[in-house]
Amino acid sequence: MPASVGYLVIDTTDPQQLTPFWCGLLGVHVEESIGDGQFIVLSKTADGLTVGFQQVPEAKSGKNRLHLDLVVDDLDDSTAEIEGLGGRWLEPGDTHELEGFRWRCMADPQGNEFDIDTLPPA
Repeated sequence: MPASVGYLVIDTTDPQQLTPFWCGLLGVHVEESIGDGQFIVLSKTADGLTVGFQQVPEAKSGKNRLHLDLVVDDLDDSTAEIEGLGGRWLEPGDTHELEGFRWRCMADPQGNEFDIDTLPPA
């Protein structure tokens, strides 16, 4: 039985707090709110990913074991946009590079980690 990915779900103590950040970052809107906002589903991204938020009782602790890598055109512009939306650069001044891939480690307003990447030249 092959499975398919339905949603990428981010656990949070407050789904409504994260919604504006991720909608702004991904260029999407709230598609559905379930159970008085306990679960929020965003509209699909341009590449077909559906992100959701699930309310949980405990705050995030420790490093995420799974994270998004978002491909961007410009690391500096994207870093500034993320910070303007309320996110942060986890290692200010530190841009990682490996075999032409460049990335920065970022976090949303509740500390959920994700990377922004630029692809190596073709």
